[in-house]
Amino acid sequence: MLQKSIVYPSQIPFENSIHPYRGITTAIAIIGIWAVSLILLMTVNVQDTNKIAIVAAVLCQTFCYTGLFITAHDAMHGAVSSYNLKLNHFIGSLCLFLYGGLTYKTLLKKHWQHHQHPGTENDPDFHDGKHQNVIAWYLHFMKGYWSWKQIIIIMVVYNSLAFLAHVPQINLILFWITPSLLSSLQLFYFGTFEPHSEPITGYTDSSHTRTISRPAWLSFLTCYHFGYHEEHHQYPNVPWWQLPKVHNADSLQLSDINSDVDKDKQEAQTAAPVQ
Repeated sequence: MLQKSIVYPSQIPFENSIHPYRGITTAIAIIGIWAVSLILLMTVNVQDTNKIAIVAAVLCQTFCYTGLFITAHDAMHGAVSSYNLKLNHFIGSLCLFLYGGLTYKTLLKKHWQHHQHPGTENDPDFHDGKHQNVIAWYLHFMKGYWSWKQIIIIMVVYNSLAFLAHVPQINLILFWITPSLLSSLQLFYFGTFEPHSEPITGYTDSSHTRTISRPAWLSFLTCYHFGYHEEHHQYPNVPWWQLPKVHNADSLQLSDINSDVDKDKQEAQTAAPVQ
């Protein structure tokens, strides 16, 4: 019997929207690219490397870190593998630990609250109700997710790599610490601040969010299509890589998407059903 995906109280069904294998292969690819690039960057001689190349490397690694978090986020909605939730949650937990020593269960609970109470005082991602500017909101946002446990984990890993593995500290700072911090800014600005900032005319629906319309390529570069945020709140079980289809779809296209993934599911059930 196939296992069902996580369903949140605010979720509007978008039937069969998850490809049976692409979520897993995409997650593995993101983790693999992050890991390989990080290992290679730890061996770079920073002093002999062109400064423009270093900046480019930092930005690329930032994008990889953002990919880790987005993958974990998809796992929270069962979108990495709705057929094997143990594997789905394992991948989500792994991505958050690699991202910055974060605890999956804690973030899952808070993200559930975010979807239940978006843009309200009960939303852990929302501002404090008084300070709505981007800096104050970001600091309030980070305060809710950072913990002493996470800081201790990072310190242990940093010192182990620096003094036991003899990785240059400048490499650790440039390519391990800096990208993760920049990624938190990227995720906050494009995934929370922009879509959840209250418009001058006020919110128009209960999701208290809006879509930031950008070309698909730019939407991908900014935050893995999370500018299509109204679509995400309407169909949270849809993985990040399918959001452009939802964004651009009219009712006929939505029907076509459902038809395509229905075929994928039927093939998966025939080939290798998950018990």
